[in-house]
Amino acid sequence: MRTLPPAARGYIAVVLLAACSCAAPAFDGRTPWLTVAVLAVLYAVCEIGLPSAGRGTLAAAGRNPGRDAPAGIGSFYPVLLAAALMLPPSAAALVALPGSLAGRVGQSPRWLRRCWRAGQLGVATFAAGHAQRLLGGERALNGLDFPYLLLPAAAAALTFCVVATTLVGGVLVTAERCPPRAAWGTPLLGSIAPHLTYGMVGLMMAALWRGSYGAFAAVLVLLPMYIACWVFAQVHREHTAHRATVRALVQAVEIKDRYTRGHSERVGRASVFIAREIGMAEDRVDALRFAGILHDIGKIGVPTRLLRKDGPLTPEERRVIELHPEYGHEVVRGIAFLGEARAAILHHHERIDGSGYPFGLTGDQIPEFARVVAVADAFDAMTSTRSYRRARGVGEALAELRRCAGTQFDPAMVTGLISALDRHVWTPTATADVPDLPTPGAAGPALPLPRSAGASATAAAPDHRP
Repeated sequence: MRTLPPAARGYIAVVLLAACSCAAPAFDGRTPWLTVAVLAVLYAVCEIGLPSAGRGTLAAAGRNPGRDAPAGIGSFYPVLLAAALMLPPSAAALVALPGSLAGRVGQSPRWLRRCWRAGQLGVATFAAGHAQRLLGGERALNGLDFPYLLLPAAAAALTFCVVATTLVGGVLVTAERCPPRAAWGTPLLGSIAPHLTYGMVGLMMAALWRGSYGAFAAVLVLLPMYIACWVFAQVHREHTAHRATVRALVQAVEIKDRYTRGHSERVGRASVFIAREIGMAEDRVDALRFAGILHDIGKIGVPTRLLRKDGPLTPEERRVIELHPEYGHEVVRGIAFLGEARAAILHHHERIDGSGYPFGLTGDQIPEFARVVAVADAFDAMTSTRSYRRARGVGEALAELRRCAGTQFDPAMVTGLISALDRHVWTPTATADVPDLPTPGAAGPALPLPRSAGASATAAAPDHRP
């Protein structure tokens, strides 16, 4: 871990001093220490016991679940919010200390991360306790005054959210030079709903505790939530493994050809644009993005000399390159999480008029994912600089897609991309990143002809090259 700037260290010291000031009044002899101890142990067990994910930075050690849920998955905030409802604010601030100091916080220096987390959560819990008391939460909890009790509980949760997010934002600004809007605005909006949920769970725990169940209420409430968080952690790990698998496959292709680095990610992005325009379900959109990113994975099996060839391809060389969809399908055949993406990898060079490959499918015989990826692939190919020609402008590429709609491309997918680009900025590859380009106006190497004489050479040709 890099050394924290002096401003960040000073900021953390201020937060720690504030936490100590918040907790100091608890030692006045009137604190219910047994309740504090039980809640502190519960919080520590949850912090230590649950798998921690994504705490690679100091800010992540105290980040709010709304901004990065996996990073906060070991933070059992309902326990802290229950403490804010049941205890005096200064005593509630102490509940987070054992768990924060003993919990998992990732890389070294661990002592600094632990102290920061303890200070941040102590201040946030103290503020939440004061918020609920201003609305009469203590009296309402003692009398189990529902539904009024929902109001102070919500106020405590929102206050906890605002204070915790604000403190984390300060670390992001001072330690990582994050823009203020990114440090405070977006994370705060994303954290409100999760914290309100945590507040309601904390209220349930506090109400049962003050009722006839006592401390056993904590087990009744926390056990199912603990199991749910554990399951969520496993799902997150699985998704992380999926992304790592896809990233490794893409890198294997891009290492072979310097001209197409970033192409796969851009095709995935354009595919998502189209999918959302045509109203595709969000779970399918995720799979489609994988399809776009992995559409050229079969080029692992194509000789590098063909992928980097500057001149026209011979018929034999073209036939070798046209095997890449089948190679790609074989590569991903056993990867179950790709689902429909596998069909797109196999069929993204099919054409609506049946002149494509590998099977010459027509119209709706071509899987929907493949029709989306075909348009995204052609668009990025035309707007990217290649070894054998310069990039076209976005407007020119869209005009070419329109011209080929109905013969090479699905018109609905072309319309979807055009509509999406009316609202999104497209960033193609930079010419400066690609060496050995022909000068403007010079006669460059001939483009390979399309498979069908009736199809557009200008739109189809880039698809036959990586």
